[in-house]
Amino acid sequence: MVTDARTLNAWRRWGYRLLPGDLYSYVLHLRPAEWPIMAGHTLLGYVLAVGVHGAVRGEHWAAALRALVIWVLFLNGGTLAINSVFDRDEGDIGYLNAPPPLPRYLLHFSLGLLIAGQLLAFTLPAGFQIAYAVCFVLSILYSVPPFRFKAVAGVDWVINMWGFGTLTPYAAWAATGRPLDAGHGIVLLAFCPLFAGLYPLTQLYQFDEDRRRGDRTLALILGMQRSLTVAAVSTLLAFGLLTWATVVLGVGSKGLALALPLVLWLAVLVPWLIGYVSWTPTQHQRGMYRALAAWAVTDLTVLFVFAS
Repeated sequence: MVTDARTLNAWRRWGYRLLPGDLYSYVLHLRPAEWPIMAGHTLLGYVLAVGVHGAVRGEHWAAALRALVIWVLFLNGGTLAINSVFDRDEGDIGYLNAPPPLPRYLLHFSLGLLIAGQLLAFTLPAGFQIAYAVCFVLSILYSVPPFRFKAVAGVDWVINMWGFGTLTPYAAWAATGRPLDAGHGIVLLAFCPLFAGLYPLTQLYQFDEDRRRGDRTLALILGMQRSLTVAAVSTLLAFGLLTWATVVLGVGSKGLALALPLVLWLAVLVPWLIGYVSWTPTQHQRGMYRALAAWAVTDLTVLFVFAS
């Protein structure tokens, strides 16, 4: 297993040559494959706050860049690393295929990142500090025994829909120091049910792994059919909120562009609902990545519609 993890691809071989011993294993357990997704969703809040033209001009860019590094590397990376410590997965996990054996000080490393991120958060406005502190606490409650809320179906769902869905873009908005208006607040709120729809989709390919550990995840409790139904209903609710925001903010005909990501979400979810019985774990994993692509298109469309 060690050999496979270290030689899985050219990036792995290069990384372990560059960082000797287990040092590159620390990096891999931060799951850098997720960083572009997390960075994109975080920056959504920044561009919504300053507008596309403001972002091009670099308004509040120093604060936004600092917020991005703190949120993606320290908070998200630390959270995923500490999750690895207590999950002890042997198979593929989200954003990390063939995970290497846990390095000896991964727990200390991940906690150090989370704490350092909170200290760095104090260099940014109060809204960002509070958002980071809330997610810091949620990260511990989510992964660390005796709490380990990721194994409590429903609680894991709520933590993720608020933490990733809404608080992540809000953090970048807050880093600019701009007060949050009602219309854009609805936009950020819409990502809560949108992630509520995405979250069970990330668990469907891990049924066997989660059963082996005894984790009673939301997807395991609901079963595949209900998980997919919840995903579809939550997605429709999210687009209902986005439609409401178009009225509050008066975006006019640009709001019609929201039909594009909605169609993409339905193109992912409807075939999944129809064919899930015969799907293999690999197919469920591919479905998850297609849903992530639909999420990325949603982010871009939201910027087109709501970032003046």
